[in-house]
Amino acid sequence: MNAATRFVLLAVVALYCVAPFLWQVISSLKPAVELLALPPVLPTRISLAHYAAVFGDHAFARMIANSVIVATATTILSLAVGALAAFSLSVLRLPHRTAMLGMLLAVSMFPPIATVSPLFLLLNAVGLRDTLFALILTYTTFSLPLSVWLLARFFDQLPRELYVAARADGCTAFGALRRVILPLSTPGLLAAGLLVFVFCWNEFLFALSFTATQASRTIPVGIALFPGLHEIPYGEIAAASVVATLPVVALAFAFQRRIFDGLTAGAVKG
Repeated sequence: MNAATRFVLLAVVALYCVAPFLWQVISSLKPAVELLALPPVLPTRISLAHYAAVFGDHAFARMIANSVIVATATTILSLAVGALAAFSLSVLRLPHRTAMLGMLLAVSMFPPIATVSPLFLLLNAVGLRDTLFALILTYTTFSLPLSVWLLARFFDQLPRELYVAARADGCTAFGALRRVILPLSTPGLLAAGLLVFVFCWNEFLFALSFTATQASRTIPVGIALFPGLHEIPYGEIAAASVVATLPVVALAFAFQRRIFDGLTAGAVKG
């Protein structure tokens, strides 16, 4: 396959992937009278009225803040606990490592729809329903397997002599992790962190089930509840979707090289 053919194929795949987002951008910039009309595909004039309506609603700003808090807190917790677990499994080489990783994989494959009802009853019983902490706790539980798997595979690629040398120099096991292992594992941490952040940012089922008021709703739930009684505000939904997508796109572009290094760690054995 020559370079020109490869470029065309990559361009077609890229266009296929970004087409839904581009359509949302176009829809968000169309005047209201053109939203349901084809042609034109492109707006005859750029209108920011839909963005003004979205940001004029204080509830949407609150939902953005809620999503940022939940996703950030979950990412920090998941990486902190996941790094300790991965360090124990990979560097300290705890017994039954394969069985433990298999159990983690089984947890990650369990369908969320099967757990949402008992989790709802549990959170309601302990008074955590309709709180951000309920989402943070739930998301951390379901994102931990991903963090542990990615970080364990990344830690496997680091020479164990680094850990042995750190212990010989007087570091404790935790000190070796903090001062030697983690600084060398930045790509893996970024890859795992971004995947966890995206999962939390986009999650809908738990957020819909465990929240009841605007005080704790996140962006996906807020957008789903946009439709009114007699009409669907397509322009506002498109604008809100673009606003919700941009932070994830910006993070992916900012850390794309680190993410690639982290996800491909362990793919090739020397």
